[in-house]
Amino acid sequence: MSEMQDYKSSLTDVTSRKFETFSYLPAMSADEMRKQVEYIVKRGWNPAIEHTEPENAFDHYWYMWKLPMFGETSVDRILSEADACHKAHPGNHVRLVGYDNFKQSQGTAMVIFRGKMK
Repeated sequence: MSEMQDYKSSLTDVTSRKFETFSYLPAMSADEMRKQVEYIVKRGWNPAIEHTEPENAFDHYWYMWKLPMFGETSVDRILSEADACHKAHPGNHVRLVGYDNFKQSQGTAMVIFRGKMK
């Protein structure tokens, strides 16, 4: 078996916290983010944007940015809303969610902009 890397994360060190699988990777480029949105649209999932302060990411509900974009198929419009949320709340984490209305659950969720700790 190969060596497993231990990611040094803890509740007391808020800068070390991981949120989901993508948080172990470098930040997504604009092209990589677009591909994730394209995937959500291709699956027929309803995109939504959420945000929260970095210090509240684990023990609070995230704020919803507007309503979920039911039936939205424009990748540019979805990315524009994510960017608008990030600009309105530059210190917050911004998360993209794809809701699967058939399974009645999130099909995917990823932090696409990371806020800075105060």
